Amino acid sequence: MLRNIKLYLAALLLMSGTSSCLDKIPGSSIPENEAMQTFNDAEQVVTGIYAGLMSSSLFSGSLTVMPDLQADLAYAVENFSNVYGSIWQWNILSTDSDVESVYAGLYTIISRCNFFLERVDAVKAQETNADNVNYLDSYSGEVYTIRALCYSKLIECFCKAYDPATAENELGVVLRSKYSEPEPMVRASLKDSYQFVLDDLKKAEELLDNDDDQYNTIYATAAAAQALHARVALYMQDWQTAIDYASKVIDNDVFQLADGTVNYSSTDTYLTYMWNYDSSFEIIWKIGFTTTSYGGALGQVFLNVNRDYTYTYPDYVPAQWVLDAYTDNDLRYDAYFYQYTTGYANGLTWPLLIKYFGNRTFVSSANIFMVSMPKLFRLAEQYLIRAEAYCNLPTPNYTAAGKDLSTLRAKRFSGGAGTITVSAGNWLQTISEERVRELYMEGFRLNDLKRWHMGFERKPQSCSLPEGSSLKIEADDPRFVWPIPRHELEAPGSQIKPNESNN
Repeated sequence: MLRNIKLYLAALLLMSGTSSCLDKIPGSSIPENEAMQTFNDAEQVVTGIYAGLMSSSLFSGSLTVMPDLQADLAYAVENFSNVYGSIWQWNILSTDSDVESVYAGLYTIISRCNFFLERVDAVKAQETNADNVNYLDSYSGEVYTIRALCYSKLIECFCKAYDPATAENELGVVLRSKYSEPEPMVRASLKDSYQFVLDDLKKAEELLDNDDDQYNTIYATAAAAQALHARVALYMQDWQTAIDYASKVIDNDVFQLADGTVNYSSTDTYLTYMWNYDSSFEIIWKIGFTTTSYGGALGQVFLNVNRDYTYTYPDYVPAQWVLDAYTDNDLRYDAYFYQYTTGYANGLTWPLLIKYFGNRTFVSSANIFMVSMPKLFRLAEQYLIRAEAYCNLPTPNYTAAGKDLSTLRAKRFSGGAGTITVSAGNWLQTISEERVRELYMEGFRLNDLKRWHMGFERKPQSCSLPEGSSLKIEADDPRFVWPIPRHELEAPGSQIKPNESNN
């Protein structure tokens, strides 16, 4: 589909101040009652929404790496810069600036979505070009998908895991569906919060057409909405719906798993090319960057090569147990990790995360390191979702789950991975380990542990920071749920209840 939208040249700048994040408005010099009156105005608002997704507080930074750093996947090293230090040490306060930035960033995008959705019908009513009317419907579908994504991430970070038996009585998030009209600053139930996401996805799926699906796209598509629906259904323990929606994406001929056994070029397989150049048949939706318009550097805390462009100075290195989880013929290991001798005085030599070394075109053409385009949805996750859902059906289908895992591994292993046997006794461990190997540092681990009601224990490894290296977290620790930022609780008119982690 032809598009007129051009991404802004700068990432979203989060507004600061003492007022609530829920009161933020889209940055514009146009008075509200005059804004978004034409088709071109509408396109500019959608452009602003996509620009907001670039924020280094969100998918190209904190929202992606913080949950995995808080979990058991990495270790802070001696002499690290203390970035995300309180998160890693589980000393998370309601005044933590990184937590605040995630909360504010997501609600800022939600506000922009509400701004668009409130005005789009009036623009359509006065539009005489039939093609533009169709575009506005498609844009609305994209905006509903983006709003659903933002709310789903707020729920993941700031709410307990969903249990159908108790969700009606658990705290959800503050739901904002309007822009101009005031709404109470009160948290909905967890059940109603998820229902809001599902309602947005239903509208998105009605407005978007799978005929417009594209792999590697930087726009929200019907397939992206379906992929999100599958993820949300899994988190809600709606196993059959998770299977149905994951199947819609898996069966979509537009997408293919990146094959680590087949060369794309003389230097890359299809698997390594996906991470080295942010391009793949497997990518359902990514955030588009250029060398003049990009967000955060996902690889910064794992490499920090721009300190002297000679050595690496990582803040965090992979946990040994993660490295040991890959077998010798698992092609993801070399795609994700490379052993470096760091520039630290202690001479630490360790396999570092190169998954986010940065888009090689950016590196070669503009000397921009460690900047990778966030991949919001990949086909691999859909196989993992469906496999887990199969295992949780009232009558589990372990054979189907094993087939999905085997299909994924066949594209990730040299010399063949063989058939994976899944059973009642091993399914959770098998899927848990496969999700770590496939989705390492893509932001899933903390929520996975939370929803599986699993704790973990850290034990010191080479050159790891003493504070936090010996840490045991029990299942259902309140700190799995991030605290609501204090300024939200104390904002004028706020009726927002805190989380247990706020205490």
